[in-house]
Amino acid sequence: MKLKVIDPPREFKAGASIIIKDCAQIELQPDEQVTFLTEAGAEYDVARKIWGYYATPSLNGRLKSNGFKTALTKNTVSGRFFVMLVEDSKQDLFTKYLIAENIILLEWLDERK
Repeated sequence: MKLKVIDPPREFKAGASIIIKDCAQIELQPDEQVTFLTEAGAEYDVARKIWGYYATPSLNGRLKSNGFKTALTKNTVSGRFFVMLVEDSKQDLFTKYLIAENIILLEWLDERK
């Protein structure tokens, strides 16, 4: 793994009113993984394979057990689709974000049979 910290972070506007700070770049080799942690200790993994990436752990397994719901959404302005991970305890904040950013929830992927 190679890690490049961006200091100061590059800032850019995303959506209607959000400023994102690009803080680091990580280069993984096949079969390497990085784990991201929330303040509460919930984990989110990204794993590199020779063919590409596992962008998320299992939607109805590891993500769910770490307190995440997986949403398929669409930005109604750009027409772009996004997969978003929502902390169970922050679904009300997620709903407010969707409204503010003109995004619709298409489906909770972790609830799909």
